[in-house]
Amino acid sequence: MSESTRYLPIMDTTLRDGEQTQGVSFSPDEKVNLAKALLELVRVDRIEVASARVSSGEAEALAQIIDWARARGLAERVEVLGFVDGGQSVDWIADAGGRVINLLAKGSEKHCRGQLGKTLDEHVADVRTTIAHARTRGLAVNLYLEDWSNGYRDNPDYVFGLVERLADVGIGHFMLPDTLGVMTPERVFAAVSDMVGRFPELKFDFHPHNDYGLATANVLAAAQAGAAAVHCTVNCLGERAGNASLAEVAVNLRDQLGFEVGIDETHLARISELVEYFSGKRIADNAPIVGADVFTQTAGIHADGDKKGSLYHSRLSPERFARRRKYALGKLAGKASLAKNLERLDIDLSEENQRKVLKRIVELGDSKKTITTEDLPFIIAEVLESKDYNHAELLACSIASTLDLESTASIRVRLDDEIYTAVGSGNGGFDAFVSALAKLAKKRGLALPTLIDYEVRIPKGGRTDALTECSIAWETEAGELRTRGVHANQVFAAVGATMRMLNILMHRARAEQKAAAGA
Repeated sequence: MSESTRYLPIMDTTLRDGEQTQGVSFSPDEKVNLAKALLELVRVDRIEVASARVSSGEAEALAQIIDWARARGLAERVEVLGFVDGGQSVDWIADAGGRVINLLAKGSEKHCRGQLGKTLDEHVADVRTTIAHARTRGLAVNLYLEDWSNGYRDNPDYVFGLVERLADVGIGHFMLPDTLGVMTPERVFAAVSDMVGRFPELKFDFHPHNDYGLATANVLAAAQAGAAAVHCTVNCLGERAGNASLAEVAVNLRDQLGFEVGIDETHLARISELVEYFSGKRIADNAPIVGADVFTQTAGIHADGDKKGSLYHSRLSPERFARRRKYALGKLAGKASLAKNLERLDIDLSEENQRKVLKRIVELGDSKKTITTEDLPFIIAEVLESKDYNHAELLACSIASTLDLESTASIRVRLDDEIYTAVGSGNGGFDAFVSALAKLAKKRGLALPTLIDYEVRIPKGGRTDALTECSIAWETEAGELRTRGVHANQVFAAVGATMRMLNILMHRARAEQKAAAGA
């Protein structure tokens, strides 16, 4: 197999390194469910699920994960961080049923001397003793070289000496952490290339951190340099600025470098949602691959280009990740954006009605950040019901509601060519508005009809920021009249329905006057 198509294993450490994120602590049940999803659905090659001796909950979670993994032949793909602590970590892992220990050694002379107070030879002796004990307990051993990035920069001979002294003890993977996230892609490529070239018989993993926002780029550099595996977490979880994103790493390895990876991309969004839910850490809407908005076109010109020939598509198609492309509706929307959403809803509108609906969408976009496809039927119903009468126009409105006090409304309204103001109060904001409007209507010889039904709806899905549709039935002299208003604010949706009712009444009154004059 050529270098450009070689298989590169991915180790996910969301359940260990990710749990070092401030405020994140997965319960045993959460860990078990995430481990199952990572191995069975997302199909990462290895997972690191715990740190030894942290708590009884960690031991319980590890035991449950191992029991599940053993039944599916996956136990050797479950790894646990352990320490050079006289064999206590080894026993803790083995007693819980673990098969692999990721032993933490000091990868920089500064850490070895400053934290342990030991020489390289003394530290190596302790590591070899721990590894020997792990072998007696049936554990496979990988070795983290903690602070390797600084250790390689400050005293590479220490790093080389550490690896040379441990090359014969059967370590599966020597794991090279950029512990403080200080490396650049150029430095990663040079350093990993050096390690691989010096010790061609050994396997080296690269473990990034994202302090400078370079974690994903550094993973790609390590892969190009010959790393045997790379590490990441879901949603970039990890201490400080976190690790590299599993989704970004897997997709970039495939698309940018041509590597083969085992990740099932159709489950990346799902595992991201699970981790977001269990961790309590929200990801940005524009997070690559898994963010809520990354397959949403907002500008009308982009929707137009897609309609005419998929001009704004790339290899990152939403279908690839079991997602769907969206075309945002708002003040930047164009005809093509509306057409794409109508197509999704299987709704046909004439050109004239599309123009009216788009005009209303742009108006609503000024008062609401986003209008969704689910909001669209409300807008269409409102627009198609409207006769575009312009006898009455609400120019300004302030409504105030206070607990245990009457609500008040102050309005300025144009009735034909006259401008009127009024203040009203009532049992709630809408009641106060109707009180104020009734005063103005009376000046034109109109009495507002009796409200006989009032219904408020939002689209399915339970979004608190959804558009609100208010449908009101009125008892008029000509029979029941039903009007509709749509707005992001529930009260102003009712206000819109009421203003539409007033326009219809004024139009009827004018028509009756003309008819009487003609007679």
